[in-house]
Amino acid sequence: MQETRIVEMVFPNQTNHYGTLFGGHALRLMDMAAFVTASRYARCAVVTASSERVDFDVPVREGQLAEVVGRVVKTGRTSMDVEVELWAEELRSGRRELCTKGRFVLVAVDENGRPTPLPSVNHP
Repeated sequence: MQETRIVEMVFPNQTNHYGTLFGGHALRLMDMAAFVTASRYARCAVVTASSERVDFDVPVREGQLAEVVGRVVKTGRTSMDVEVELWAEELRSGRRELCTKGRFVLVAVDENGRPTPLPSVNHP
């Protein structure tokens, strides 16, 4: 299974007036992880076609690490579903908490930006 992990420290310029990560920034990190995961899996050009409902269950606070984990969970003829989790981690204690989860659909595209069949993928 192809998995991608991206870790970023949450700084003040990424937070709202409550000291928590902006939702838009969280979505950017999640979409980036989905894109990298799908690109590494398919080894071809991909674009984000859609994202499913994303609920912000637990806030990520300033000073915490935000770790996004992407995994390809389903493939079709031209598309891949990538599940993405966003975790908050206390830097000193290592305590981790799942903050949000979402699913992104990415589509393989040709040089004209049109959907194209996924290349044959051989993964363990």
